[in-house]
Amino acid sequence: MSDRETELRELAADLREHDAVADAFLAKSFTDQLVLVDVDGTGGVPNDVKSRLTEHGLHEAGEVYGDDERGSFAGEVADATRHHFVDVQTRGAHQSYVVDEW
Repeated sequence: MSDRETELRELAADLREHDAVADAFLAKSFTDQLVLVDVDGTGGVPNDVKSRLTEHGLHEAGEVYGDDERGSFAGEVADATRHHFVDVQTRGAHQSYVVDEW
């Protein structure tokens, strides 16, 4: 596990201690590392949580991928809303899995 991955796993664990955060964890898209944050209820991500994410080089997925209207919102999960934040420090460094035809 890289130092960056360890740092982001520790951040996610810290965020899970926040009263408004139902869950927080690392995930990968095809080429990017993400931190997913599930926020209780239908409200947005609290400002102090957003600040912590930004301090660690994570930006709202909508900002990174050019969909500012959605921001970080990715959908609903049970009684929470899920938000995606992209690790811009390692953006594009992750290799997607491609299956070659025989």
